[in-house]
Amino acid sequence: MVDVSEKTETRRTATARTTVAMLPSTLDVIKQGKVGKGDVLAVAQVAGIMAAKKTSEWIPMCHPLPLTGIDIRFSDNGSDELYIEGTVKTTGLTGVEMEALTAVSAAALTVYDMCKALEKGISIGPTVLLAKTGGKSGDYSR
Repeated sequence: MVDVSEKTETRRTATARTTVAMLPSTLDVIKQGKVGKGDVLAVAQVAGIMAAKKTSEWIPMCHPLPLTGIDIRFSDNGSDELYIEGTVKTTGLTGVEMEALTAVSAAALTVYDMCKALEKGISIGPTVLLAKTGGKSGDYSR
């Protein structure tokens, strides 16, 4: 693990996004809230939040961070793609890029798990960092 003890504590944010591609009929069932396992978007949102909070337990070299905010949002293209965007915030010594990427990844995997009975061919990705703020390296925007 990298030693961050000499870094300056700053306000940091990171936003990541992933795409979940599926048949239009699968997306329609999700939007109607008629998936047998329950409300897909609500469960995926909770999964994303939980994953962000546990990132240092999943990714070996990540520092455990006191997160001050996690926001998971969903949108779609009206046809066959669900977009999951997550923003994570902290005030700390290191950034929250991995927490944002982990959050959207876990949310997407949850969508797959809850919808696999409807469609096995769901695909996830690309997963990308859209933006980050704070820290020594400054701001980044994709």
